[in-house]
Amino acid sequence: MTARGVVWSSAVVLGLAAAAFATTAATRGDATIQRLDFGVVRTAVSPAFDATAPAPSPARIKEFRIPMTHDTIEIADGVTYEGWTFGGTVPGPVLRVRQGDTVRITLVNESPMGHSIDLHSARIPMNEAFRTIGPDQELTFEFEARDAGAFMVHCGTPPVLLHIMQGMYMAIVVDPEDGWGTEADKEFVLVQSEFYPQARNPESADAVPDAPAGPDYEAARARDAGYVVFNGRAFQYKDHPLTVDVGDRVRFFVVNAGPNLASDFHVVGAVFDRVYPDGDPEHALTGVQTYGVPAGGGAVFEAVFEEGASGAGAYAFVTHAFADADKGAVGLLQVGDVELAAGMGH
Repeated sequence: MTARGVVWSSAVVLGLAAAAFATTAATRGDATIQRLDFGVVRTAVSPAFDATAPAPSPARIKEFRIPMTHDTIEIADGVTYEGWTFGGTVPGPVLRVRQGDTVRITLVNESPMGHSIDLHSARIPMNEAFRTIGPDQELTFEFEARDAGAFMVHCGTPPVLLHIMQGMYMAIVVDPEDGWGTEADKEFVLVQSEFYPQARNPESADAVPDAPAGPDYEAARARDAGYVVFNGRAFQYKDHPLTVDVGDRVRFFVVNAGPNLASDFHVVGAVFDRVYPDGDPEHALTGVQTYGVPAGGGAVFEAVFEEGASGAGAYAFVTHAFADADKGAVGLLQVGDVELAAGMGH
């Protein structure tokens, strides 16, 4: 199947609304096909990247059209960067499927150089599905989502370090066939990553005022990150907290895109009721304070914000490696109708 053989659905993303999902009836028994064109449906990034997890779809066939582009992105307040993207944002859009689903990917290269895609959730020969395609080329492949969990997706074109540090990563959530074993009231996707912007010399004769920063590859090789962030921008959820209600069970799908540093995920003032190291609910850990997610890995976290314990108030979520948190990997979760003091953080 090629992209030309598919009629793709379209939707409009307004404000902070999550990416709209379009599900259409198929001609294969009682199955349905969910089709998403991320050249049309773009994740909202203003005033903050929309961290709300997309709603699960009952469709057993999921089709995603993913353009690869080069765009100027904002990685911190007032700091722009020459990014490489899936779907026009960093991170790219969240894919959500269910264990056993057929997943069809159409990759479209709208950039001026070669790129590829590597889905950590896919059991498929890399030379078939993850090969580099050139400008104006397309590639379509499919796989069965056999393994549940929160997985990284990234560009695998060499040098992989460069392509990831430029922003070519996103998350795919594969829900277990029978669910996670609990009912979450709110779900969020957080992708931790690093940026290595090249320092600019304003005294340079060829300096362009307000030009976006480019990559410092040697800084990346030395693991000397300029910013460590959740969902592409430093500290964005301090100014624009994630909001939930008192009594909510909150599920976090946490993916660490790296490319170099680990994420030691922690919520200040809460203890994780459940942590799923993989996609098997029977493997859930309970009563966890902090859990590490390696570069290229993912895990699922749940916390309950109940009255009399972690009730109404503010809660910072961080990587507990505070040299990295100080570079931007800090956000706030607002529970209930409370007033947050200016400058609150951790």
